[in-house]
Amino acid sequence: MKATVHVFLKPGVLDVQGKAVEQALHGLGWPDVAHVRVGRTIEFELAAKDAATAEAEVKAMCDKLLANTVIESYRVEVA
Repeated sequence: MKATVHVFLKPGVLDVQGKAVEQALHGLGWPDVAHVRVGRTIEFELAAKDAATAEAEVKAMCDKLLANTVIESYRVEVA
C-alpha cells in the first residue's frame, strides 16, 4: 500500500519559511497572497494486510519519528 503523510506546523507556530515565501511572492507581483504555510510530504510503500492496519502503523510512525507533534500536525492517506 502507498502511504502519504502531510506534515504542517500547528496554527500559532511561527512559520519562518512560509513568511519568506509570502514575501517573495509579494516581490514577484502577487501582493494578494497571505498566510502562507510551508509543510512537507512524505510518501512510501507499506506492506500491510488492510488499510486500517496500514493507517494505524503510519500514525505510529508519525508520532514517533515523522512529525514533531509538539509543534506539528499531520494528515495520513493510505491507498
